Amino acid sequence: MKKTCLAVLTVLLLAVSCTEKAPVSKLTESGLDKKNFETEVNGKKVGLFVLKNTNGMEVCVTNYGGRIVSVLVPDKDGNKKDVVIGFDSIQDYINVPGNNYGAAIGRYGNRIGNGTFELDGVKYDLPKNNFGHTLHGGDKGFHTVVFDANQIDDKTIELTYLSKDGEEGFPGNLKTKITYTLKDDNAIDIKYEAETDKPTVVNLTNHTYFNMDGDPDSKNTDWLLMLDADKYTPVDSTFMTTGEILPVEGTDMDFRTPTTIGARIDNYDFVQLKNGKGYDHNWVLNTGGDINKVAATLESPKTGIVLETYTTEPGLQFYAGNFMDGKDKGKKGKANQYRAAVCLETQKYPDTPNKKDWPSATLRPGEKYTSETIYKFSVKK
Repeated sequence: MKKTCLAVLTVLLLAVSCTEKAPVSKLTESGLDKKNFETEVNGKKVGLFVLKNTNGMEVCVTNYGGRIVSVLVPDKDGNKKDVVIGFDSIQDYINVPGNNYGAAIGRYGNRIGNGTFELDGVKYDLPKNNFGHTLHGGDKGFHTVVFDANQIDDKTIELTYLSKDGEEGFPGNLKTKITYTLKDDNAIDIKYEAETDKPTVVNLTNHTYFNMDGDPDSKNTDWLLMLDADKYTPVDSTFMTTGEILPVEGTDMDFRTPTTIGARIDNYDFVQLKNGKGYDHNWVLNTGGDINKVAATLESPKTGIVLETYTTEPGLQFYAGNFMDGKDKGKKGKANQYRAAVCLETQKYPDTPNKKDWPSATLRPGEKYTSETIYKFSVKK
């Protein structure tokens, strides 16, 4: 009898022990498994951080590249949609060459012509990683670094990084802080700060790929876009700004009233669309750096989801996913299809360090670089 009781007790203890050690589910509401983001890169810990507001909106951020991994918002029927194209594993963000899905971009977002610039009589040479130019800070720009993460509360996370003097050819030790705050009005407020100990150039932005249908199989052609801009900066066949600032009036670049993206995107008789392989240009905003003025709106008639963009920056790069080719397998194993997303990158104009008449990107010791961008979501029923 004693042996039987002892055996039963042993089985019960083992059962309790197994129960205690059973892995607890770490799935976010958008379906991401936190365990798939927990690793080390270059000796620094990487993880997935979840922000939530009182409306039940969810934003997931990883400190690898300061990337927005998912944004879960309701559609016009009340069904929640993840409106961000990306991956559901940190290894995919690391292993897919050159990708900047959802990333914080630095030190200089967009392009610097011929991979060089001069500041205070000193010439700086940078990595040439895009048609002979420097794109998004080089191959080892901010999209590849691990930020130190401090989640302040359920709605806010601070990411900090020290970019050392000479990193990717840029001068100065640059202390950078990026703060993501999810507001209760369904706005993602991104604030950038930076300080340097040598004169340098800085242009920080975010490269989230927004899919307003919440479906990576859908294309952006039916989405309505508005850009509050009377002018844009044309590019040559290497995607480099020519130095001109031209009016959008009477051209396929005019989005001052809501227009479907697909209405004119393939009109390659217009040389700018031919050069950009579609839309991949900087618009000169009319908003004058006023964070309270809408710089752009993006809307899906299918889901009713609306994205408003606000910024303190003078320019905005509208990229229509022209280089997405379906080779990258994204969340849930679905391919990231051609033109399945839109990027709205707030910024100084491309190649500003080499175009002295454009809004300056120079940062000097004793100064503080600040920039703010808001992506605000709503529903049109």
